[in-house]
Amino acid sequence: MPLALLALAVSAFGIGTTEFVMMGLLPNVADDLGTSVPTAGYLVSAYAIGVVLGAPLLTGLGSRVPRKKMLLLLMALFTIGNLASALAPDFGWLLAGRVLAGLPHGAFFGVGAVVAARLVAEGRQARAVATMFLGLTVANIVGVPAATLLGQHLGWRATFLVVAAIGLTAMAALARLVPRIPVEAHQDVRRELRALGNRQVLLGLLTAVFGFAGVFAVYSYLSAMTTKAMGFGESSVTIVLALFGIGMTLGALAAGPLTDRALRPTLYGSLGALAVVLVAFPFTVHVQWAALVMVVLLGGVGFMTTTPLQMLVMNKAKDAPTLASASNHSAFNLANAGGAWLGGVAIAAGWGWTSPAFVGAVLAVLGLAIAATAGFLDRTKPVRRLRTEPVCGGSQAPASGAAQQARPALEDEGGHRAPPVTATPAESTR
Repeated sequence: MPLALLALAVSAFGIGTTEFVMMGLLPNVADDLGTSVPTAGYLVSAYAIGVVLGAPLLTGLGSRVPRKKMLLLLMALFTIGNLASALAPDFGWLLAGRVLAGLPHGAFFGVGAVVAARLVAEGRQARAVATMFLGLTVANIVGVPAATLLGQHLGWRATFLVVAAIGLTAMAALARLVPRIPVEAHQDVRRELRALGNRQVLLGLLTAVFGFAGVFAVYSYLSAMTTKAMGFGESSVTIVLALFGIGMTLGALAAGPLTDRALRPTLYGSLGALAVVLVAFPFTVHVQWAALVMVVLLGGVGFMTTTPLQMLVMNKAKDAPTLASASNHSAFNLANAGGAWLGGVAIAAGWGWTSPAFVGAVLAVLGLAIAATAGFLDRTKPVRRLRTEPVCGGSQAPASGAAQQARPALEDEGGHRAPPVTATPAESTR
């Protein structure tokens, strides 16, 4: 794998750390700024709002910016947002800093996924995207627990200063390791918006909203479940969260090669497994060793859905995948907010601390139903996969004359390649 993927993974590590660390720092922030913990919880929502708004807005504004420069600009905005959070004089300014830090999240992963796919040969693109996402999963094993401990001992402001430093490190890595990747000649906002209106892209985004919401229905309350349902002490919360992160990493590692081999079966299998794990979770949670195993499984099957969903919207968007890819992260954050809200409704209704797992199972089944519907509608129609020449040393390898005169190869949903169709000269210039 190219070293440029390491730079993308470092960036994802910083983004993942700042996204999830606030959940562990809410009591510290509330005490320091003189507000309640529920009110401080708006800081989690503020980041998600930044992601939802920033993904389409920044991707559209940067549609003609060279990819490497766009990644650097987005990571600079991320760094400024975390620095503003660290220096915020009151709750209102901290709220604004969290929105600012969230704005580049979706656009970075959208552009980064396209760049990662262009860095490798055909047939290894999903693995490249999964490698970038490894930074996000490692953040939940190392970054979030370490940043939480740092904030508890040195103050929450120190946490955001360190995350800002990670942002600067990521910018240096991007500048040094990512080759220059020019904007495609056909790239423009209108083309991206048309791609986003593709029925299969919309169904993919809906799958992400409902399917991934099942994960966050439980993950949002995992700390409380650790002490109130599993019977562990508060000191064990960090360990349980780290186990969830380990599961996420294992899921990301498995998702890459599986998605390269068969995209839709991997998506169906991961969503189905997620529903099964969520249904079983409440029945095993009172046996501590079994509960820990289920936490790892939940992280694994939950995060295994992300790579096939990312590749699906990129493939279906065809020649304009960036906005669809970025919007996928808006969908994930809507899933975050919606899953957490529905899980909270179940707890508030008096159904018990493990009731969010049943809510999550229903959401996962809905996501599977949407994915299956999309596959049924698409089953007889070959789709063009995202085809790009590998980028090496800052320039694209020249295509042969035959390649320039051919459309990208077609592939059916089972992963079988259909014969390429020769284009006319007029078609090949579109």
